[in-house]
Amino acid sequence: MKYLYKIASVLFLLFLVSCSEEKIGESEFGTVTGKVVSADTFEPMENVKILSSPTSSTVFTDETGKFTVSNVKVGEYSFQAQKDGYVAKFEAVSITANNTSEIVFELSKSTANNKPPTVPVLVSPIDNSAGQAVSLDLTWTATDPNNDVLTFKVILRNDSNSDVKTFENIKEKKLALTDLLFGTKYYWQVEVNDGVNTSVLSSISAFTTITFPATRYLFVKKVNDNNVIFTADDAGKQYQLTSSDKNSWRPRRNNQAQKIAFVGTNGSQNDIYTMNFDGTGIKKVTNSVSIAGFNSDYIGYSWNASGSEFIYPNFDKLYKISSDGSGLTKIFQTPNGKFISECDWSADGTKIALKVNDANGYNTEVYVIDNSGVITTSIIAGQPGAIGGLHFSVTGLKLVYTKDITGFESATYRQLDTRIFEYNFITASSYQIVTEKISGTNDLDVRYAPNESELIFTNTSNDGISVKNIVKTSFGVANSRVILFSGTSMPDWE
Repeated sequence: MKYLYKIASVLFLLFLVSCSEEKIGESEFGTVTGKVVSADTFEPMENVKILSSPTSSTVFTDETGKFTVSNVKVGEYSFQAQKDGYVAKFEAVSITANNTSEIVFELSKSTANNKPPTVPVLVSPIDNSAGQAVSLDLTWTATDPNNDVLTFKVILRNDSNSDVKTFENIKEKKLALTDLLFGTKYYWQVEVNDGVNTSVLSSISAFTTITFPATRYLFVKKVNDNNVIFTADDAGKQYQLTSSDKNSWRPRRNNQAQKIAFVGTNGSQNDIYTMNFDGTGIKKVTNSVSIAGFNSDYIGYSWNASGSEFIYPNFDKLYKISSDGSGLTKIFQTPNGKFISECDWSADGTKIALKVNDANGYNTEVYVIDNSGVITTSIIAGQPGAIGGLHFSVTGLKLVYTKDITGFESATYRQLDTRIFEYNFITASSYQIVTEKISGTNDLDVRYAPNESELIFTNTSNDGISVKNIVKTSFGVANSRVILFSGTSMPDWE
């Protein structure tokens, strides 16, 4: 009996030890937390299945891409993230008692079963359509069988030059185009990519823009603090010719040359340029000697009737140059060192009118020289105040200009009461032309109209900061003063 009692005692102790060990093992659990993101965008991914080997609980990520797996027995595990359309990702994790392990999955799209997007269909403009506006929308359609996010690229060419424009990372099935060339045939193509497969290219479509309209007026408007040249037709519709990113002013149209000339900034200096009537084909004329004077806002140049040559000032000198930039020649220099600010060349090429002044723009003289540089006619000699706007009549027998009758002078070249005058070479006399000017304003930049029965000029308040308007008036006709274009200056009408 005593022996049996000892055996029973030993078995009871073994049972207690066994029960104690099982309780300790049951408490050895840990926690796994993590996040699933896209390998391409690093955006969180929702409803991704998370499972492990050895098997533990199966969970899904929330809208923030996060997940938690609780009560995972200690040990070595391989956790897996699964989602349709993506390559499954595995991460090894060591689970320790009462600790939290973190995992981050980056899932890449699976290309095994992913289909490419459909070939883009170009919708508008219709292929080979004509008369399209120079600002329009390109539109197309494309779909993706897997509902992948699509991005587009548009390639645009034209038959006028070798430019190839590429517009990338477009999210919509539309592209707004502006500032297309007039009368030009364009070719365009769309490429689509789903971020998985090779890009798919559309067919090529073509359209032609409208031809440039017939216009006669030229003027300057302020855009982004720059002088920008515009043109307008008889109905008043305006078209921008020069870039808003550069200063361009004093436009002059030559119908025989089929060109427009203007002054433009070129680094620290100003030069004469030419362009086509639609603003294309810009070419620089002046090179080693720029156009310069006491104030670039009031400087002027002229070209002959055929458009083959220009005359322009460079401080106290007058130069002649061919329209292609060749043949630069000095033809005159002021005898007293005054600056030449403006010049005009008569249509028959026999007279050149010059306005000269001191470095402040005053003590003005206006006289005429011949082609050999000899002064033939004195029109104004050393008068105070601002004078400008020289323009010959078509016969060369009259010259129109403006003069501030107050004789006021200031450091800012402010004008108080500038009116229009005309010099008659036959009578050798000057007289004021009545234009019904409003008191407190100035009439500036005067030009003869093509029929010479009218004048076109700029009118603005004498405060120097108010809006400028281009005005037209008829000779000797009461109440004929009309505003043609508001917020504009430096007119030309051919």
